[in-house]
Amino acid sequence: MSKQKAQGASQDVEPETSEHQEQAKVLVVEDERSMRRVLRAMLEKQGFEVQTATNGLEAIAALNAHTISVIISDIKMPEMNGMELLSHVMGHFPGIPMILITAHGTVDNAVEALKKGAFDYVTKPFDRDELQQVVQKAFQTYQLNSRYYRPVQEELGQYDIIGRSRKMMEIYEAIAKVADTPSTVLITGEHGTGKELVARALHQNSSRRDKPYITINCAAIPHNLMEAELFGYEKGAFTGAVSAKAGKFELADGGTLFLDEIGEIPVEMQVKLLRILQYETFERIGGVKTIKVNVRLVAATNRKLEDMIKEGTFREDLYYRLKVVPMTLPPLRERRSDIPLLVGHFIKRFNKRLNKEIEGITPEALTCLEEHDWPGNIRELENVMERNILFASEPRITLQDLPPELLQRGETLAARPPIGGDGSLSLPEMWKQEKERLERGMISQALDQTGGNVTQAAKILGISRKSLQKKMKELGLRES
Repeated sequence: MSKQKAQGASQDVEPETSEHQEQAKVLVVEDERSMRRVLRAMLEKQGFEVQTATNGLEAIAALNAHTISVIISDIKMPEMNGMELLSHVMGHFPGIPMILITAHGTVDNAVEALKKGAFDYVTKPFDRDELQQVVQKAFQTYQLNSRYYRPVQEELGQYDIIGRSRKMMEIYEAIAKVADTPSTVLITGEHGTGKELVARALHQNSSRRDKPYITINCAAIPHNLMEAELFGYEKGAFTGAVSAKAGKFELADGGTLFLDEIGEIPVEMQVKLLRILQYETFERIGGVKTIKVNVRLVAATNRKLEDMIKEGTFREDLYYRLKVVPMTLPPLRERRSDIPLLVGHFIKRFNKRLNKEIEGITPEALTCLEEHDWPGNIRELENVMERNILFASEPRITLQDLPPELLQRGETLAARPPIGGDGSLSLPEMWKQEKERLERGMISQALDQTGGNVTQAAKILGISRKSLQKKMKELGLRES
């Protein structure tokens, strides 16, 4: 076991209990069930509450859902190994000490782990008393970190938006560049992709953050009331106008106005909207006084405005005036790597809201969620997670907890032989089969789209023609 310098104090401390019990929780990340049981029993006897995970992805979900004090992780694991998990922890949870434990340890691995920030490193078989001392010191370090180090919100994303995929990082970069400018932004994307979150982030990270942020859903307002809603009216302007009323543009003066579903604005109103964007002036209905405002406009739509222009239902000049800064949010099916982060976030949120204690999600159930296309995007995933947590009967969400529309994939996994001995599939073998199944499906689809043209299919898949031919041979697709 390697010795750490200047980590922890000279005396061991007992884990906190009672009202501070949640601060004394150890996360054990180990793919071998017997080893998980041994570590759980040892740590619970030591006074810690124990959370377990079978791989790095499950561990990330647990870290997002619970307050963890110490992490003990195997190194050699499927899907995400211990060194990869260590890098994630150092980047997103730097205040949590992490102990690596493995049967495949070498001096080089130990040095590498310590350089990357591991608290300590042990090899199997380990001495229980010695490991308990290391865990106790790690917990003491966590307490000291908690006292002097106040971490920022877990970096599941930025701007209160969950996601660390490449496409989401591009969105964060765009927000950073344009937030504190007066430029009009047009946010496009499918329903449930988080357009309103981006609009709010643009406002909150600008110099207008202390000014009004007004949002209006254009699809929810009857066409005959749209002008009054946007520009207001004077007393007596029409039947029922018993007093003057300011419109949304006037209320948003100095701040930001977010027009959601802007494709629903009738054509006759688009002319007036274009005028206020160009001259920053307007009149209330029934009024003669010209009102000047300073409003930053952010618009969003799930419709293709280019098609509406061709149909004559959206003005081309307004489209280009809105599209000064275009931002397109990716659907969830194009950012599947963010699903574990979202799942962990929703578990934490709904545990609190529904007074539940769900610990996490099984690998099979998580795989189902990752492979679903999510036509309703994040909003659909959120609703599914709320239902899962509400009706879950086990500490973790399982395949049986998932709704019927997701279970076709889950039943395929569940029908396979159990993982273990007697000739059944090992976990690495199961993941290998899943990988091959996905690759075969993607290659077949690309070949179908190109009429069997291997060169064009390789371009669609983003690989070389030679790599595709090799992969087709491995998967038995060359003949077909």
